[in-house]
Amino acid sequence: MPPIPPEDRSPAIGRWQHGLPDGRVQCDLCPRHCTLRDGRRGFCFVRSNHHGTIMLDAYGLSSGFAMDPIEKKPLNHFHPGSKVLSFGTAGCNSACRYCQNWSISASRRWSTLAVEASPERIAEVAVEYSARSVAFTYNDPIVFAEYAIDTAQACRGRGIAAVAVTAGYMEAGPREDFYAVMDAANIDLKGFTENFYRSVTGTRLRDVLDTIDYACNETDAWVELTTLLIPGYNDGDASLHAECAWIREHCGRDVPLHFSAFHPDYRMRDVPRTPPATLSRARGIAMEEGLRFVYTGNVDDPVGAATYCPGCGMTLIARERYDIVGYRLTADGRCPGCGAAIPGRWDARGPVVSR
Repeated sequence: MPPIPPEDRSPAIGRWQHGLPDGRVQCDLCPRHCTLRDGRRGFCFVRSNHHGTIMLDAYGLSSGFAMDPIEKKPLNHFHPGSKVLSFGTAGCNSACRYCQNWSISASRRWSTLAVEASPERIAEVAVEYSARSVAFTYNDPIVFAEYAIDTAQACRGRGIAAVAVTAGYMEAGPREDFYAVMDAANIDLKGFTENFYRSVTGTRLRDVLDTIDYACNETDAWVELTTLLIPGYNDGDASLHAECAWIREHCGRDVPLHFSAFHPDYRMRDVPRTPPATLSRARGIAMEEGLRFVYTGNVDDPVGAATYCPGCGMTLIARERYDIVGYRLTADGRCPGCGAAIPGRWDARGPVVSR
């Protein structure tokens, strides 16, 4: 594909693509490598071939704006108690049978529930509402990576952090561009077998592990991981031990891991909710494997929601769901009991405590 003249360039032009000898254009953003003829859309549905150039049709069209606590992403070690402006677009490059945002991610209309919002306007709104960060979420920001990158850069210029909530299914080149502007990420590690990934998510585990490894070890972004536990699918002891051992060996013991409860949705309405005991069991396995910050989510579990000092066991941050009800970290992020440094991104003044 010949270079596009500067005067014809648009921010919506896909930044990772190349032409093929037969006239199709291949998208190089994710491992699907969609090859598109003129007028055809990719798997994600928000990228299409416009006369030989793949465009991001959802650029500047945002869905689901909301002001959330950062703990809802979930991020427990990234400016706790701060506000985050959340949004997404239509489309997704995963095919999760249990998707809880399927009305957006599986939409066949890239303008679903969308309003026009430029990167600069999103940064302005974040400042207006005193958000500490902006989160790309609801669907996967990988499919609107150009829009997310431009918004992250606009936010950084105003002192607003950028947060990606993602499944991590992307190629190495775009991965480097994407994480260069992200201050934090919560990456879904949806299970720990290739069969689970193939049959339930339509993606590949190996590609996701490569992204997690890269984000944790090759970038400055703060990373936390989440596994949604689905009864009978990815909650077996052997799988959980293998997952947690991999995290320990490749990412270190200090990467926070969240185990979240599944509820029936989309194409898995016949599967029961995750029992709280399953989350507690998974948390125990993770701690046996040496992970030091393990949380439970989507349930009322003060024990699994709290942050403890790995040195002396003191409760440092007490939570009720997404509310912080106790905070004891020092201004420089240390345990006041034993002085142990707690990994994360902390604000010197600490959050407002609910009670």
